[in-house]
Amino acid sequence: MLATQQSQLFLPRRQAEPPGDHIGLGHLFAAAVVNRQFREMLLDDPETALQRGYLGQRFNLSREERQRLTSIRAQSLADLAKTITTS
Repeated sequence: MLATQQSQLFLPRRQAEPPGDHIGLGHLFAAAVVNRQFREMLLDDPETALQRGYLGQRFNLSREERQRLTSIRAQSLADLAKTITTS
């Protein structure tokens, strides 16, 4: 059941997201919350985490979101979320 719920978070999009919509970041943080291994990879090596994705799906992030995520060195998911939303 949990795997089904997790995979629904990353279904392909049928429409383009409007500018300023941060659904991809929401999916990224959801994956990091539910999966310790992905969370640790995101904190230790964000570039690899973004390239590998989660459950076979990549995250739909803007170039700016990718650059911010890969430039932040956070010690916890809470710190990463706080920093990404204030930068």
